[in-house]
Amino acid sequence: MSGYVLKLARESAARTQEQLAERLAVDTSTVQAWESGRRPLSAMNAGDFVRLCARLPRLGAPPSTGRYLRAAVEADLVLSTGITAGSAWVDHTVHPLAASVHRRTLTNLITWPFTGHLPPELTVFTPAARRRGPVAAGPAIGADERTRFFDHLMTVAERGVRPVEALLRRQAVYLLGFDRRDQVAGWLRGEWVNAGRRPIAGGDVTSLLEARSASVALASTGDGTHLHDFVTRTAGTDAELANLNYWAHWIGELPNDQADDGFMAEADTRAWSGVRLFHHLIGRLEPASPHLPLNLHTVHSLVASRPALLTERTIERDALAGALDVLASENVLSRDGRDQVAGLHYALRLADR
Repeated sequence: MSGYVLKLARESAARTQEQLAERLAVDTSTVQAWESGRRPLSAMNAGDFVRLCARLPRLGAPPSTGRYLRAAVEADLVLSTGITAGSAWVDHTVHPLAASVHRRTLTNLITWPFTGHLPPELTVFTPAARRRGPVAAGPAIGADERTRFFDHLMTVAERGVRPVEALLRRQAVYLLGFDRRDQVAGWLRGEWVNAGRRPIAGGDVTSLLEARSASVALASTGDGTHLHDFVTRTAGTDAELANLNYWAHWIGELPNDQADDGFMAEADTRAWSGVRLFHHLIGRLEPASPHLPLNLHTVHSLVASRPALLTERTIERDALAGALDVLASENVLSRDGRDQVAGLHYALRLADR
């Protein structure tokens, strides 16, 4: 990931590999090795990596280049750990999936080789010149490496059952949603039976997130039934607050990194405004989205907790009205979904008064 992000940064600065090598006082073969992954950026001396992140914007790359390179190195670490370990276990004390609660940018980078979709955050890297000849559309992982990575996630999900391994296990289960093997989908259904059917007591963030991760992963494989069930079970409970806190962290509204999932039970949500989350979710109220039930439910909860979003954010309010009209015209909503759309329409009418 980091090598490809470096390539995007170089191209956005209109530099050839030779020109970048000259400015950095290294051999052209070194830049080629960085970009191809033969010489991972994660193996660089820490000081040299910091200097590289600082130099690139001064050479014409976007100011955010360093942030995305650091995230890409972290994504490389997750992928390389899984690929190297295969079906072997890696303890949670050293596993990168247990280091912190992931945000959207990092997860998009980890899953990029499996989805083939350029992470939206990386659209800041606009090539300054047209590329010549055939070029790879993104970073690639071989079939054997892909199998080893997902086999490792399965090992983590099956063996990481202790409370101290909850974060490691949950994030592995989420990533399993990008594995398209039939046996994995079957395992995820079993996980939903175990996690999704258990009563979720107030403040029991672990059980809540196990059920959430399993249902979201299943929806990613094309089985959205369990996501409908999850939303129905959590509606009107303390789980709605935990869901909002999770989304706020995921989208980057919470300023601090989180070492575990405990922050989701925090009742005081004044640390984040909801503006970025509101904008993000409106763009995901698409009839074809496998995660529509959760996205719609979260918008409903967010507006209920922060009605000022409708009165103060006129552009987003108009976009929400348009998205709701599209959903209402399509035959994609459950009864609960139709009720949520009706409730949001009513809130929009109140905001217009």
